[in-house]
Amino acid sequence: MKNQKGIVFVGNILTDHIKIITDYPKEGMLTNIIGTSNSVGGCVPNTSINLAKIDNDISISVCGLVGNDEDGRFVTAEMKKYGIDTSGIKISDDSQTSYSDAMSVESTGARTFFHHRGANRKFSPADIDLDSLNCEILHIGYILLLDEFDREDSEYGTVMARFLKNVQEKGIKTSIDVVSDTSEAFKQKVVPALKYCNYAIMNEIEGGGATGIEARRPDGSIDVENIKTILSNLMEYGVKDMAVIHCPEAGFSMTQDGEFTVVPSLNLPKGFIKGSCGAGDAFCAGCLYGVYRGLLAKEILEFASGAAACNLTESDAITGMKTKHEITKMSNNMERLKLVL
Repeated sequence: MKNQKGIVFVGNILTDHIKIITDYPKEGMLTNIIGTSNSVGGCVPNTSINLAKIDNDISISVCGLVGNDEDGRFVTAEMKKYGIDTSGIKISDDSQTSYSDAMSVESTGARTFFHHRGANRKFSPADIDLDSLNCEILHIGYILLLDEFDREDSEYGTVMARFLKNVQEKGIKTSIDVVSDTSEAFKQKVVPALKYCNYAIMNEIEGGGATGIEARRPDGSIDVENIKTILSNLMEYGVKDMAVIHCPEAGFSMTQDGEFTVVPSLNLPKGFIKGSCGAGDAFCAGCLYGVYRGLLAKEILEFASGAAACNLTESDAITGMKTKHEITKMSNNMERLKLVL
């Protein structure tokens, strides 16, 4: 029996067209495609399906915009397979469903993405009926890839910030994810939204971009003290309940009372990782599961790192995810990395 109120996922919906290639060609040269497949992509399908696989007792719904085309029907049908309510997905007759052509080199797994923003470019708050939402948490992503939400707002800074404020006024907690971007607009687009967030979940690059603080030392190692400062700044920008930073080495969080928590990532054996596409969304799904179930900060980060590890066992964003019991068992039975604090 699913809970009456659950989580709604809002934002980017797309399809990944994956091509396995022998090697990446130089400009003007040819390479061979030796395999093709399609998979879901974007914040909404990746995170919602991962959460549904983790715990199918949570009521999950989605909102977004797709085109009246085969890609739109494909990605919607994939979410429906997992019992996700897709009635909030609108169909555009004049925009193509967003997609990425992902070129994956056979020998290394390295991927290059060619992205078409498509219908996501037109998706706006007007496409969402706030009065019809029946959820405890609304998670939206990605800031910097939702053109209408990223537009400037004279009162709130961005349309996204105004939207999140309106959601909170409905008694719904808000959560955000962002896309990695090194442009000067990063801080301008992200910071206004933080004032109206209950939860902010992002990687170390994004956290650094939002605050102007380097998350890594010159030698590339993670700087834990700087991560702590980044999280402190995110809370000062207005995040109400918890800010989370994740990176390959560890997960970090800070709560409203200033509690700073560090959980090193699982020490994965050689050959364990088959791909990293969607690992951030998998970690995010694990965080939202933990938040929704009322876990403590350390438990949330432990579970989220386990969810991310599951993702790494497959080349796409959703196939590797396991149930909450399998994730917990794996997390308890594997050692964690030794993090230099």
